Amino acid sequence: MNGFNRYLLWPLLLTGHLLAASLLAWHLLAQVNYGYALAYPALAIDEHIARFGPANRYKDHFEQTGKEEHLALFGEITRAVQSGGEGLRDIHYPLPDGSTEPLLREAEAIHLEDVAHLIDVFYIAGLTGALVMLALGGYAYWQRQRFPTVRRILLGFIAALVSVTVIVLAIGPVKVFYWLHDVIFPPENEWFFYYEDSLMTTLMKAPDLFGFIAVLLVLMLVIIWTGSVALAARGFARRQPSSPPSKRR
Repeated sequence: MNGFNRYLLWPLLLTGHLLAASLLAWHLLAQVNYGYALAYPALAIDEHIARFGPANRYKDHFEQTGKEEHLALFGEITRAVQSGGEGLRDIHYPLPDGSTEPLLREAEAIHLEDVAHLIDVFYIAGLTGALVMLALGGYAYWQRQRFPTVRRILLGFIAALVSVTVIVLAIGPVKVFYWLHDVIFPPENEWFFYYEDSLMTTLMKAPDLFGFIAVLLVLMLVIIWTGSVALAARGFARRQPSSPPSKRR
């Protein structure tokens, strides 16, 4: 047990904590549609839609929709992928004659269903991490284990974050993005869509939007992670036995 406490306890606990914090950051960001309202002007998505909407080979008149419709459509996609993909084929945009048109082609709906399944797996991993964190945290607290110094944890976290960032930038964010899609999604399902073939990618200005979301997600994760680590360190410090007063000679 001493070996577990010394070598495994804190790495396992902190890994579980990171998974739980990542899930919380993702879930909170999903409540505001992944910051799409902020990305919309920052990435000039309206101009992007105005340019590529008329060029779409399968759908017409999307360029005649406005900002409010775009925000609403992305919100519907967010709710669908957060709900296992339910409702993706029910997303429509208005046409000039008052009728509506499905936003997604079948290949796009299937891809977003794959995304929804991936999110479900992420939720399972995050909740599992939370259970591991709570179980080991309770054990460590009961055993009066000394919490690692915040400085040491932060240095490790920042070093890992910087290392990953440097690797991604060195390889190229777009190449990493495409590689992850090749590895994660079923090979028989289409995941790459040209703007001229997909209102989904036009609406999202992919992959630019995903980079924007990644930055927001990392910022939120850092805030949640550092805040919870600081609170945990304070709680464990109160649990430590006070040292006896030194005797005077």
